[in-house]
Amino acid sequence: MGKLKKEKNRAASGTADRSTNVRVKGENFYRDAKKVKYINMLRGGKATRNSKGEIIQAAAYQSQEKPKARIAPNRKWFGNTRVIGQKALEDFRESLGNKVHDPYQVLLRQNKLPMSLLQDPTKISKMHVLETETFSSTFGVKSQRKKPKLTVGTLDEMVTNVDEKLDSYVEDKDTGLVSNQITDYIVASREWYLQAGQSRRIWNELYKVIDSSDVVIHVLDARDPVGTRCRNVENFIKKEASHKHLIFVLNKCDLVPTWVTARWVKHLSKDHPTLAFHASINNSFGKGSLIQLLRQFSALHSDKKQISVGFIGYPNTGKSSIINTLKSRKVCNVAPIPGETKVWQYITLMKRIYLLDCPGVVPPNSEDTDTDIVLKGVVRIENITNPEDYIPAVLSRVRKEYLQRTYEVHDWTDPIDFLSKIAKLAGRLLKGGEPDTHTVSKMILNDWLRGKIPFFTPPPEGAAEEKEPTDKEREKDTAEEEVKRRVPAIGVEQIFRKIAVSTSFLADDLEKDEELMREEKEKEVVAKAEEAAEGGEEASGKKTKKGKAKASGKAKVEAVQDWDELFESVVGEIGPTVKVNFGEDSELELSEMEDRAEEDEKEKEEDDKENDEQREEIVEEEKEQEQEPAVRRGARTRSNLPVFVVKDKDGETGKASAKEGKRKATPMATVSASTAAKKGKRRKHDDDDDDEEEAKPKKEPRMTTNKGKVGVHYYETANVKNRNRSRVRPNDPTVTGGKRKK
Repeated sequence: MGKLKKEKNRAASGTADRSTNVRVKGENFYRDAKKVKYINMLRGGKATRNSKGEIIQAAAYQSQEKPKARIAPNRKWFGNTRVIGQKALEDFRESLGNKVHDPYQVLLRQNKLPMSLLQDPTKISKMHVLETETFSSTFGVKSQRKKPKLTVGTLDEMVTNVDEKLDSYVEDKDTGLVSNQITDYIVASREWYLQAGQSRRIWNELYKVIDSSDVVIHVLDARDPVGTRCRNVENFIKKEASHKHLIFVLNKCDLVPTWVTARWVKHLSKDHPTLAFHASINNSFGKGSLIQLLRQFSALHSDKKQISVGFIGYPNTGKSSIINTLKSRKVCNVAPIPGETKVWQYITLMKRIYLLDCPGVVPPNSEDTDTDIVLKGVVRIENITNPEDYIPAVLSRVRKEYLQRTYEVHDWTDPIDFLSKIAKLAGRLLKGGEPDTHTVSKMILNDWLRGKIPFFTPPPEGAAEEKEPTDKEREKDTAEEEVKRRVPAIGVEQIFRKIAVSTSFLADDLEKDEELMREEKEKEVVAKAEEAAEGGEEASGKKTKKGKAKASGKAKVEAVQDWDELFESVVGEIGPTVKVNFGEDSELELSEMEDRAEEDEKEKEEDDKENDEQREEIVEEEKEQEQEPAVRRGARTRSNLPVFVVKDKDGETGKASAKEGKRKATPMATVSASTAAKKGKRRKHDDDDDDEEEAKPKKEPRMTTNKGKVGVHYYETANVKNRNRSRVRPNDPTVTGGKRKK
């Protein structure tokens, strides 16, 4: 086929696939159809106008003329997409209504359900029409009116009403008049520091975190969980973002007795999943349980590449400290004062889990007094103008024995006397020996916020008491237990007796700790026995005796599974590589990484020993060779080419090859003897160097870490350019002479 324009643009016969870039005869030589479309796209978006500025041709999506639309004649436009019966819908509505308020039930696919039919509409307030006027008095035979009742029926009635109001008006009782307003006192506005955590900027940061999170963790203070609970934020998430998961984390559980933590967890778990936590990089509690819970949420959202977890709550509750604990290093700035976190932060915990840190928010509450706001830890103590006003509340909330033990003050009459005695003991005195109560009160408030004063809010009594179940409830419980036996339960249990309580409490406050520990031990024994029995039943008829032993051992391990011990060494992305499989049998392979690191260290030590042995053998061979005759050594070092000795004017000797035949040569015997002598001198010099190297202090071996090599080097397994084909360790280039050891 020719190469002219006509033949070039002619399509080949018999080919089904044609080029999308069609070329037409006579088109622009420099621009094809594809280039023209691209240029039109760049020029598009502007209307074409004439000289008067009138639009001749409108731009794309700018025309006001409606194009004629035509619907394709298909019956699917007018048919039902999904059909469900009324009975099935009612049954599903009842089952959904029973589980919709359960915090441990998750609705996975909401878009495939007719939620508008399942959810009840908003309640309409009752008008009470029939109570004011009955139906018979309005529409029946005994109807007394034909028009609706109005306040005024005629103009005369309106005039009479105005006259009556003027007659009954009393000027002294009109509070709208300026003369009747009370000016003796005015309601003083709160101090500026009491409005901390309520600015628009902080609320914007909160909404950013909530919008970006799939799981929201509400951090509470274990000393006062109810006081540090943001009800407004919870209602907002429940109403506007019901698809997001809300979790409670009870932080600072080391500052309260163990039984208090257990009761509060049991009480708060009725609303949302609750975990106890102690934020500490070295000695934490609840880290493994929280990671396991987050991994369960990531498994629920398997359709997403990753999930984001946001931390919200009051200031100074420990949100940033929890993130540092999960990462096992400092990634967020923390301080024992409120307001350290200014903006939200994005932290990577794992490949599929990201953490969001949020500044503390204080939702407005009309019931909170100034004292409540200060004692919740919202305000920085140095900003308080009159800290002495909040000391009486501290004395009323804390037991007298704890204050006596903390400040070594045995008796006092009032708060001022208490402050003055502490000031004298601490040496905080002003001129004239007067106590500095202002500074001492700030010291006490700082001790209150940092947990140096023992204090806790007792949990509600209803959390421990359980009502006796009825017959129907017992039947439901038995049915649920059977389902749980068939389906493996998903949940995270904590062993509260492992909490390291740092604050010392009196004996009467710790009475219930023994009961709690006894109950936990009994539960563990029962769980071990049940799982061992189940493992034995499953193994009977299917496994040998060894299989039974393995099954029972596995059951025992699962019964006493402590997530804190399992995830103790998790440090996030920077630590040892953590392989997470988000299936049913997912585990963190940290033990394998440690074993691999130990093997690398052992191999390195063995290699060093082999190198030392090789060097010793080479040195011994050289010593043996030195003891032999010089002529023999010279004959030993002969090569195929004759070696000549060239004498210069100064008497120095040097080696030359056979090509330099113009120079004077000596007999072969002298050549061999001289070369042997030179060889011996050189070997002695080399031996001296080796002795000096051995005499020098050896460098200590480099410190190894737990970061083992992951995978295999490519050149160790593949033969690329004959690079180390036999994988034999090369000889040390520093050692010269003698035979090389193969």
